[in-house]
Amino acid sequence: MKIKKEIITENVKIALDEDIQGGDVTAALIEPYTLAEATLTSRDNAILCGTEWFNEVFNQLDDSIEIEWLAVDGDKIKPNQSICNLKGSAHPILTGERTAINFLQTLSSVSTSVSEFVTRIKHTKTKILDTRKTIPGLRHAQKYAVTVGGGLNHRFGLYDEILIKENHITASGSLEKTITKAKEKKIPITIEVENLVQLEKALKTDIGRIILDNFTAPNIKKAVVMANGKTKIEASGNITVHNIHTIAGTGVDYISIGAITKNIQAVDFSMLINLIYIPR
Repeated sequence: MKIKKEIITENVKIALDEDIQGGDVTAALIEPYTLAEATLTSRDNAILCGTEWFNEVFNQLDDSIEIEWLAVDGDKIKPNQSICNLKGSAHPILTGERTAINFLQTLSSVSTSVSEFVTRIKHTKTKILDTRKTIPGLRHAQKYAVTVGGGLNHRFGLYDEILIKENHITASGSLEKTITKAKEKKIPITIEVENLVQLEKALKTDIGRIILDNFTAPNIKKAVVMANGKTKIEASGNITVHNIHTIAGTGVDYISIGAITKNIQAVDFSMLINLIYIPR
């Protein structure tokens, strides 16, 4: 997945405005012409992600700062591994440190989580999908991180795919009426079902994908048999690294997991200044 530069620019601008506002009053204690060299180090095993956001933080603060990357997005990194070196004015390096690491630790967390799920089912045909359960304002960034970890993107929002759930059917009056209106839109359509009876009705609509919401593994297997390849089947709900092998073993095409973007544990990074000097 390629992400537009303007999205990264806007993400970083908002984050810096939030953190700096009137100025970094602590960095202001340092002599203004002080130069620094710093190294970013990983403290965890992870899949690296977010280097473009990291770069953009310092680009917006001082585009003369030099950043030398020793790893790239998608690389497996280990504790105590040096990730990049920075060189330039001490003020913007100190000011941007936390914001830059925030992006890196969050996006690396997503890619790392996704990679764990993907690795556990790599022997199957099943693909991992994300959801709309993302951090507000960081959807594109997190969905990019999903692809870095080896997963696929589901719809980006409410605008690019129709996903019909029980409440939509109730509000519309019937499944048939909802489907008729949906097909007029000429965009992808997915139906979510909660049991095998609903699945049977959904299979008659000639829709490309059906989501099985919180089905048990035996019922997912029955659903795959009922679909018989006529539509793509996606499993969703309460899927963890401990049961994903079983779910993928049912033969589903996709498994969507909200936890990979919402239940994240930040990857630990540390930036230390190695050298400070004032040019004479």
